[in-house]
Amino acid sequence: ADIETELHLSFTDAVDGVTTTVRLLADAVCSTCHGDGAAPGTSPQVCDRCGGRGVVADDQGPFSFSAPCPKCGGRGTVIPTPCGTCGGSGIERRPRDIKVRIPAGVTDGTRIKAAGRGAPGRDGGPAGDLYVVCRVAPHEVFTVKGKNLTLTLPVTFAEAALGATVAVPTLDGGTVKVRIAPGTPSGRVLRVKGRGIDARSGTGDLLAKVQVVVPQ
Repeated sequence: ADIETELHLSFTDAVDGVTTTVRLLADAVCSTCHGDGAAPGTSPQVCDRCGGRGVVADDQGPFSFSAPCPKCGGRGTVIPTPCGTCGGSGIERRPRDIKVRIPAGVTDGTRIKAAGRGAPGRDGGPAGDLYVVCRVAPHEVFTVKGKNLTLTLPVTFAEAALGATVAVPTLDGGTVKVRIAPGTPSGRVLRVKGRGIDARSGTGDLLAKVQVVVPQ
């Protein structure tokens, strides 16, 4: 089975990417018997009813049908002394710590897949996958748009009309200077190259949307 859990991230961790540990209560391979279902010091035995084939023949006149072995349930083995921790299932429910890598630039609701880290497979089957749903705390200034960081840049009426050089905040706590051209209207977007999200596909930009503050 697949497992889904939530991971709460700060805005900075979501932008930069982070390797972290997800703790959850879920099915896992039994820590006592290591998944074979037999008590320590014992082992599963070949089923004497089906000879380990997992099926038995059901003769009905001229026809013969194969059916799952009623003694071993089709597994081909039986457990004379079941494990006291898991009751012979090989699976126990316990806390699990799973390390996951969150790539840079995830947004609220992004699902990250960790293949093979879900619930363990039964009877030798493959394990499921773990899906981590990212919950990103909002930032008071910035938002994420693809690889870009966006913000609203308030400027005075005089700066928009006559032009000016203003400071735009960056995510690392610094500022960068940008030029406001004379006659700049509200809604115009100023682009600062290379100051966005550093993702695998390249680095995004910082997009500052001008908001002209009208005098009262």
